[in-house]
Amino acid sequence: MLNRKNKLLVMKFVSLFSVIRGYNIPIIVLAQYLSAIFILAPEKRALSILLDFDLFIIVFASSLTIASGYIINNFYDSNKDLINRPNKSILDRLVSQKTKLQVYFSLNFIVVFLAIFVSWRAFLYFSAYIFLIWYYSHRIKKYPIIGNLTAAFLAILPFFAILLYYKNLYEVILGHAAFLFLLLLIREIIKDLENIKGDLANDYKTIPITYGEDISKKIITFLTISTIIPVYVLIEIFDVGYMDMYFYFCLIILIFFLLRLWKSNTKEQFVQLHNVLKFLIVTGVFSIILINPSVLWHGKKLLQSI
Repeated sequence: MLNRKNKLLVMKFVSLFSVIRGYNIPIIVLAQYLSAIFILAPEKRALSILLDFDLFIIVFASSLTIASGYIINNFYDSNKDLINRPNKSILDRLVSQKTKLQVYFSLNFIVVFLAIFVSWRAFLYFSAYIFLIWYYSHRIKKYPIIGNLTAAFLAILPFFAILLYYKNLYEVILGHAAFLFLLLLIREIIKDLENIKGDLANDYKTIPITYGEDISKKIITFLTISTIIPVYVLIEIFDVGYMDMYFYFCLIILIFFLLRLWKSNTKEQFVQLHNVLKFLIVTGVFSIILINPSVLWHGKKLLQSI
């Protein structure tokens, strides 16, 4: 049995895990590796990518940067989250603001230190990434449109770290990035609709607060219809293997998403829409394997031969 002191320590670790959203980071790591294997460096063997130490450092540094980003975002949003996410906020507050800042600076120091050993480009990239996350959390996120665009851009930046490492800029990558960017941008506006009470109380000038709920839904509708463009490009122009099934599935789900959007007007309904988008994004990560499923088959044969 744990004594009271140890229980409190465990709860603080759970609280910090909640602050950095530790459940999201493994998905991002998986997405980076799958992107490297199936999209960014398809000419390389999957095993050589998995055993690439420099790539591991970049992925690890990306994970620490994302974790530190969640911390600084939580630091600035603590009052807003008391209204929007009261239960999560109570758990998050088990770790003091001082401790959060100490962990934040420690993680960023480790990231910059690791990046130096990879290359000067990695050092500049992660330094800029850390600054952009801080500036977004400190100032940009309070403004409509530019805040949403920046949030979506920051969410896809970890994949540009892998792109920078391989120095490959295939047009197909831009198609995947455009589709993901649109889904993330839609999600950000849905989050604004979901969190309107806390944003209003803390003087956040989001799209729903500045332009109203109806305009917000029209923007989301336009962005959702716009996903047809990258989907068409990826399916009809490029070879995405069996991943085309995922894109067809997304288009069907997004049709129902729009129908539900125009009937939604409560926080609970917007949370459901938010979860639909998260499901599509996470499913998209695993669907990358469908580009060339034979890689898994060859990997299985290799492991069996060892």
